[in-house]
Amino acid sequence: MKVNLQSVNFNVDEKLIQFTQTKLDKLEHHFNRIIYADVYLKVMNTSGKENKVTEILLTVPGDEFMIKKINKTFEEGVDECVSSLERQLQRRKEKLKAHI
Repeated sequence: MKVNLQSVNFNVDEKLIQFTQTKLDKLEHHFNRIIYADVYLKVMNTSGKENKVTEILLTVPGDEFMIKKINKTFEEGVDECVSSLERQLQRRKEKLKAHI
């Protein structure tokens, strides 16, 4: 799967890129027809601790899934987004099997 990662208001390090790639690669175990994923990592200019925004747009044939989470760290955000996407891909896969 092709992963397109963009960071807003900060420079992303290689460890975070590898972490995100590894987590998203695990989604292919649940649904093997994923085309690509767009990942947007943003730092909001707020005084609160939860100022890291993680958005993932996952494209599969005939559909797109968009997840947005706000957390203290990007790793937490990626974890939560991937677990939400796993549930959505499972539902999508079950619907496709029901129509066959």
